[in-house]
Amino acid sequence: MRQYQIKRTEELKKETSKIICNQCGKEIPVVAGQEQEGVFSIEYTWGYFSEKDGEKHRFDLCEECYDAMLKGFRVPAEIQE
Repeated sequence: MRQYQIKRTEELKKETSKIICNQCGKEIPVVAGQEQEGVFSIEYTWGYFSEKDGEKHRFDLCEECYDAMLKGFRVPAEIQE
């Protein structure tokens, strides 16, 4: 979950002010709009053949919660180095 702050410059600028892991509630440090730890962010709009047609879902996970989510997969995620 991201919280934003509007910065007044020559143009209005939206900058991330806080990121909270949606799973565990941990606050991910943010300095000058940039996260200071690994964070997995997803934004997805469900399509026509879904029961969530048109809904947009967005969430953030800290690295520990992301790792825990991956461990729960029956088919491992593809990871490239």
